[in-house]
Amino acid sequence: MIELHEVSKVFNQGQPNECRALCEVSLRLERGGITVFKGPSGSGKTTLLTLIGCLARPTAGRITLDGRLLSNLPERFLTEVRRHTFGFVFQQFNLIRGLTVLDNVMLPAYPLGKPYRELRSGARALLDRFGLGAKADSRVEWLSGGEAQRTALARALINDPAVLIADEPTANLDSALSREVLALLGELAMQGRTVLISSHDPLVFEAVQVDRIIELHDGRMVGDSRC
Repeated sequence: MIELHEVSKVFNQGQPNECRALCEVSLRLERGGITVFKGPSGSGKTTLLTLIGCLARPTAGRITLDGRLLSNLPERFLTEVRRHTFGFVFQQFNLIRGLTVLDNVMLPAYPLGKPYRELRSGARALLDRFGLGAKADSRVEWLSGGEAQRTALARALINDPAVLIADEPTANLDSALSREVLALLGELAMQGRTVLISSHDPLVFEAVQVDRIIELHDGRMVGDSRC
């Protein structure tokens, strides 16, 4: 379970260009299911996900994971939490050009020191699961948008994370591919993973796979509904 207590995030604090991205957000996220963070650009969705995923620290407030306080941990411990608990799918995919699909999927697992054969086998199994087995040796710049999105999902799952964080996962996809990605995320949630999505796509809000919608506006939480 992830809990946030009066979490705020201010960029460029004390400077003329100070920006308050989040303001006193309190929230409890139970394990499992799909939660969507809804709101227009600038509402704080992505900032909130980066804080939950230990990619950034809050300016104020507390974040806990299964009762363990995360918001004051030294960076080396946060790195370990990220590697073992969270998988990330970024809006622009952030795949490494020049490398193969298989190499991109394997990258996040190298720091964990898994035997190479085991790692390669696990990566290939994920690619097969997402219908990308035939693309394993292709460079990522040769992929279509849907293939790149599925590759990013496979990469996010290589360390078997309990929590999958996806920032605008349908932003670069047409409706058919968006539904395909949502179906994949729904399968992951049914397996017991916690899936957290930021989006301003109505197709996502209306998806049958979604369990909860949290609405943000100007950095504040203004809505919380169960589907």
